[in-house]
Amino acid sequence: MADIYYTIAKEGKGVFKEKMSKFLSFAIMVDNAEEAKATVKRFQNEYHDSRHVCWAYMLGPERQEWQLNDNGEPSGTAGKPILGQINSFGLTNVLVVVVRYFGGIKLGTPGLIAAYREAARLALEDAGKKEEFQKETIRISFPYEVSNDVMKIVKTEEPEVLNRSFDNKCEMTLSFRLDYAERIKSRLQKVEGLVIEE
Repeated sequence: MADIYYTIAKEGKGVFKEKMSKFLSFAIMVDNAEEAKATVKRFQNEYHDSRHVCWAYMLGPERQEWQLNDNGEPSGTAGKPILGQINSFGLTNVLVVVVRYFGGIKLGTPGLIAAYREAARLALEDAGKKEEFQKETIRISFPYEVSNDVMKIVKTEEPEVLNRSFDNKCEMTLSFRLDYAERIKSRLQKVEGLVIEE
């Protein structure tokens, strides 16, 4: 199915220690860039005593919107390995934040990359994975006389009914998987007097 994508099942956490440095990692579900950035700010405030708060996120069912930040670590040593883990898990709509408390011993570039990668992996593993579907939402309006025909389609196709009002003129808002959109819409279009507003 083309409309399937994967995100985390719940918030995840991890702790990784390397040469006295401590890495706290968090995997959080986010729907958009604003939410991701607000969440990063929250972590920066909460862990203001840490040396670095590095992060990466991936958004959208097509996994095309992403951003990463090394937050003062050498370029490519933090955000990139964090994003790499999001990619290797095949996830989207997820933000991974890794907070580093410096222990006084430098890890070097390979050591940093390995530490951030491992910290991100632990949080994502803890968060688990769940299947989601891309959805389409439409509003339909129709005369009361054909409401039985509409309800028959709703019963067999089982879209999510977000709201409904039945009067002389009836209205419903339906949400369904993208893969089923064409079939459901073409069935609805056959109902006399029914109008689809997308």
